[in-house]
Amino acid sequence: MTGEGPAAGPPSPGEEQVQLYVRTYRSVLRSSGEIRLQVLERAHLGMESSLHQLGGEEELDSGAFLYALHRLPPVVLDLAHVCLGQSPDQLLHFGGSVPDDWLPVMAPGRRRRWWWNHDLRTMAVALASSSDLDDLVPTLVALQIEWNKAHALLRSVGEGEPPPEGLGSEVEAAARLGISEGDWERFRGVFGVRLPDFLAEVASRPMDLGIQLLGGSQVGYARATREWWRPLGDVLRREQLLDRPLYFVSSNAHCLVNLLSGVARQRAAEVAAWVAESGDPELQLIASELGEKGSRLSAENFLYYAARRWFQGHPEERQKRAREERSEGIFHVPSQSGTDVAAQLIVLDRLQPSRLDPRLQGAVGAEALGRSPYVILNIQYPLGLGAYHILRQVMEATEHVDGVYVLGKAATLNADVGDVLVSDVVHDEQSGNTYWLNNCFSFSQVSPFVTSRSVLDRQRAVSVRSTFLQNRGYLERYYRDAYTVVEMEAGPYLGAVFEAGDSSRYPNREQVDLTRPAMEVGVIHYASDTPYTQARTLGARGLRFEGMEGTYAGALAIAARVLQRCGDEPGAVEA
Repeated sequence: MTGEGPAAGPPSPGEEQVQLYVRTYRSVLRSSGEIRLQVLERAHLGMESSLHQLGGEEELDSGAFLYALHRLPPVVLDLAHVCLGQSPDQLLHFGGSVPDDWLPVMAPGRRRRWWWNHDLRTMAVALASSSDLDDLVPTLVALQIEWNKAHALLRSVGEGEPPPEGLGSEVEAAARLGISEGDWERFRGVFGVRLPDFLAEVASRPMDLGIQLLGGSQVGYARATREWWRPLGDVLRREQLLDRPLYFVSSNAHCLVNLLSGVARQRAAEVAAWVAESGDPELQLIASELGEKGSRLSAENFLYYAARRWFQGHPEERQKRAREERSEGIFHVPSQSGTDVAAQLIVLDRLQPSRLDPRLQGAVGAEALGRSPYVILNIQYPLGLGAYHILRQVMEATEHVDGVYVLGKAATLNADVGDVLVSDVVHDEQSGNTYWLNNCFSFSQVSPFVTSRSVLDRQRAVSVRSTFLQNRGYLERYYRDAYTVVEMEAGPYLGAVFEAGDSSRYPNREQVDLTRPAMEVGVIHYASDTPYTQARTLGARGLRFEGMEGTYAGALAIAARVLQRCGDEPGAVEA
């Protein structure tokens, strides 16, 4: 191992501001009762977050407002209290309530277990790791700050004018708030027909949230992760797969299944006809560009993108799809615990080689695939330290994990949105460690699957605490040390990888050599945004087609590597 991690020495002023904020909310939340969120506003503003650059100004920071709204359920319109905890049972009995009093809700931009109690005006939130706390608290504080600025702007009057009786038109409301046309459309995308209700609620009252933490121990996080594993273990036991070796993949819920099952391609004609008749301008524009001479778009990627919407509108086909996938050894396992991370188990020797994505056809022979003993465990990428807890649990509960492959999105300091980033150095802010790894992926493994984006290997990544817990001074320090990939999961995953091959727990603030880990390791990111673009890029409202090439390039590289190993690994399923 050569080189050094980020510059040693005292923390920069930007780092000190972030650390002060973290210490403040963690100490305040130790209280046994509810605290007012307002007590955290000064420390939040003092941090000068790169995602909340106008926080201390009277001007509305519409980007930060949108970012927070996108990562919270729409019940924020009526929200007064937030309770956080590790146990769903404890949360659903909060305030003398019973589980039937709570309604499960969802946030468009953050997977997490949320429940809403209308009578108590309370949102309950399950924490899968301390990273959920680091993510959620700054998001709620940013929401409250911008809500109250919007309230003041909507209620403001000129000298000698009476207070407004109503909001007037949307045009007038947008003008009062100083929101651009593009951001106004993003607000409309969040609330839809309820946008007038949102504006009326903001105008009617300031926000003054109360928040309470109902316990938060390391034992509790471990217990929650064991509950997450239980249904996966049940499927492995039922299918007599418990003694099979695993490849662990952290990606998303759709890429690997599409690439390995052939289910979408079996319906290519129906999907194409639906696109032509749908009237969807985005889909029809992409279909038209695909037909142009010299088009660099991928027909397969577009099929998967369009098929996702097609299946949503055809529930009977979704049922057929599930049956077909089970017959090919693909099992979807939804989360049944407070850790909202869905998973798939893919049994390699049950796949049909002829149904693999055409770009994978040369990766493995039919005989080698049919004799492979391996099972892929693919999970939706978790948040921050949740990655450590999950991989640690998987390795404890199974005999052999022979590969760990991570595909996730990241902010980039030196590339363009949509590019693919491959790192061989990862600095983890949670532990202070810098991991030097022998990444099994490089330019040559990923570039064959990319036609219109760049692939940057030999990069350095930093796993941050959360998206809000960054500021310019903080990020510029990393950039000076050539850390240009900003994400949240790689460092925690590598902490678990270290423990798989060492008798001690992962260290703190050390240079860690992972060039010879206990299993093969591969890390790929696609650039979804920059740290300064808030809610306006690929991650703003889910995956758009612009992000498909980078996402599928990473998934193809992982799938190709797994299939190639089928012919290399000793041992096979007995005939």
